[in-house]
Amino acid sequence: MVNRGITKWAARPDVSRMVPYTLAIASITGALFLELIFAHFHLPHAFAAFALSAIAITFWYGGTKPGIVAVLLAIMIRSYLFEAEISAVSRVLYDLVFVIFAVLMSWLKRRRSELEEKVAERTAELTQANEELKIEIAERKKADEKLRRSEAYLLEGQRLLHMFSWAHDAATGRVTSSPEVRRIFGAAAEEDVSTTEFFLGRIHPEDRPDAEREFAGAALSKVSYESDYRIILPDGSIKNIHTIGHPVVNESGDIVEFVGTAMDVTEQRRARAELETAFEEIKKLKDQLHDENVALREQIDQAFMFEEIVGSSPALQSVLSKILKVAPTDSTVLITGETGTGKELIARAIHKRSQRSGRAFIAVNCASIPSSLIASELFGHEKGAFTGALQRHQGRFELAHSGTIFLDEVGELPGETQIALLRVLQEHRFERVGGTRVLPTDVRVIAATNRDLGAAVASGAFRADLFYRLNVFPVEVPPLRQRKEDIPMLVEYFVKRYAEKAGKQIYKIDKNTMELCQTYPWPGNIRELQNIIERSVILCSGHTLWIDDAWLTNEEQSSRPELSGPLTETLQNQEKEIIEAALAVSGGRVAGPNGAAAKLGIPRSTLDSKIKQLKIRKHKYPPETQ
Repeated sequence: MVNRGITKWAARPDVSRMVPYTLAIASITGALFLELIFAHFHLPHAFAAFALSAIAITFWYGGTKPGIVAVLLAIMIRSYLFEAEISAVSRVLYDLVFVIFAVLMSWLKRRRSELEEKVAERTAELTQANEELKIEIAERKKADEKLRRSEAYLLEGQRLLHMFSWAHDAATGRVTSSPEVRRIFGAAAEEDVSTTEFFLGRIHPEDRPDAEREFAGAALSKVSYESDYRIILPDGSIKNIHTIGHPVVNESGDIVEFVGTAMDVTEQRRARAELETAFEEIKKLKDQLHDENVALREQIDQAFMFEEIVGSSPALQSVLSKILKVAPTDSTVLITGETGTGKELIARAIHKRSQRSGRAFIAVNCASIPSSLIASELFGHEKGAFTGALQRHQGRFELAHSGTIFLDEVGELPGETQIALLRVLQEHRFERVGGTRVLPTDVRVIAATNRDLGAAVASGAFRADLFYRLNVFPVEVPPLRQRKEDIPMLVEYFVKRYAEKAGKQIYKIDKNTMELCQTYPWPGNIRELQNIIERSVILCSGHTLWIDDAWLTNEEQSSRPELSGPLTETLQNQEKEIIEAALAVSGGRVAGPNGAAAKLGIPRSTLDSKIKQLKIRKHKYPPETQ
């Protein structure tokens, strides 16, 4: 607290101005005190020396004005106290010495102040320079750290990207590279990687001329360049390298150096090759899928409308029993039967219950393909095999590999195709049309026909050896007229199917319609029944299905051959007389409970057909003649 008060008191302006003068008085007083002590002890008088010391101290620490005060005080003391001891000349000399000493001290004080100012200025400059240097050093350290970090990131990035940077000095031929070059080029620690010979020695002999030519051309034209080449490592492995170089020129346009990067693109090349292979495989699978889709669309277009084998008649059960026995085997099956009996459905049932059910089922209608194209369709053809063969085509046997092929209407195959089919059955291999390569095949063959192949063999229209190869396991599909027990089930099945498709609600089938279906012989078999039911569903406007017997009668009449002769005329005359008598009794009415159709016990549509056929004029029987 006391020191703080003294400090505040000393810092006052009037106090700070009085201190130098107090110093002058104190220093002279001290000199006088020392002189008196010396005199008391009879020592040599040295006031002049003491006074000069006091003046010097005052000038040095108090300044010029306090120093002058000290000189004046010293002269006054000397004049009044010690004047008797010295002569007049000595007094003048003493005063002159004091004055000269005062002038000298004043000059020294001024020089000291100038030096102190210069020192202060220099010190400030040095301090500022030192601070700036510290800041610069700190910034330099940060920049160096950032540069080291960037270099570390760059080296790590080059390591991850399998690449390195390089610079080729045009004057010395030396190459400066980043450390990654040793790993990529497989260089040992003792190998010198700064020479052009090292890099050229690693390049594959087949790629070296092109690499040297590209670099020399870029150097000659002073342009950037890119180069791809292979290198051979010491262990014999091969890598693919992609290099980019850029020339650096001086003011005169001369190349100073080439700088660039080199990247190991082996993995990219391998991935590209695998990708190309995968694309090729995808293309093959796509083409195969396209061919299978084409075949599938053809099967859908040509398939029967029903999807399941419907029925429980003994004749059908016998066929199903054969299917269950032959399906697990790979034996060739020959399905025979009239048209429309569902031979392809039987073939599909065999395939579905076989060990090949997970593979393709390819159906071919041999009768629908021109004889000139049947071989190409079955076995495929090479590009340019014939006019219009613009690309290679896979045949049905290739599409059915490891699956089942169904040859419908096999009896329609031409002779040369029968020979090729026989070879497939015997040797399980074939050749494409226009090709020479033998292709193996693993296909189960199921054939079908509505012809009598035995008669065709006898007439020479079908090869006997092929017939025996196909007829390993014969299955005869019965016609619908032999499956009358199945007709109600088939009618209900088709009614439900087409009613759902047409969005109609049909709950009942007319009794007469069902009886008519069971008595009709169905020469077109299931296909004819299917078409009749579809037509009836389309025309049905209520909830009860009915069939116009004229549809069946007309088809039955058209299916019968025209008869002629005396017996025919006699039967027609008798039929005409009976119908005319019934018309006469009913007053010319055909329909109704009292109509001629009811009296004769035949459908109205049948009677109308007979009237037209026999040219009977029913209008000549008026109602009053009843």
